[in-house]
Amino acid sequence: MFRDDDPLLALVRRHALALPEAGEKVSHGRPTFFTTKVFAYFGGSVRRGPGDFERHDAAVMILPDRDDEPALRQDPRFWTPAYLGPSGWLGVDLDETDETELGELLDASYRRTAPARLVRRLDAPRALRLDR
Repeated sequence: MFRDDDPLLALVRRHALALPEAGEKVSHGRPTFFTTKVFAYFGGSVRRGPGDFERHDAAVMILPDRDDEPALRQDPRFWTPAYLGPSGWLGVDLDETDETELGELLDASYRRTAPARLVRRLDAPRALRLDR
C-alpha cells in the first residue's frame, strides 16, 4: 500500500518524526506515526458503500484540533476516512496540501494524542527541545 522511498512519505516522516518522542511503525499496511497513541497515518480510504472503498495512498490522516475541525470539514480538500472518521479523524491528499499546512496538521494531531509531558516539551523553548 506504500513505497518506502515515496517522496511524500519522506515529507510526512520529516515533520512527524521531528516531534518529541515520535516513532513510526507499519499498522494495517500503512506507515503510522505515534507516541503512546497514533497521531497520523500515511494513506487511507473512504468508504463508498458496502465493500467499496476509494483509496487515498498519497494522503495523511490526522486528528484535527477541535476548534479547527468544523472549518476543515467544510474544506473540500478534506475527507472522512473509513473506520477512523466517526472518531473525528480527517484525511487530506498530500498533493492538495503545502508543507507548512502539513506541519500544522501533524502538530495539531500530535497535541491531541501525545501525553501532556510531550506537549510541554513541544511548547518549551527550542534549546530545551533539542535534548530529545
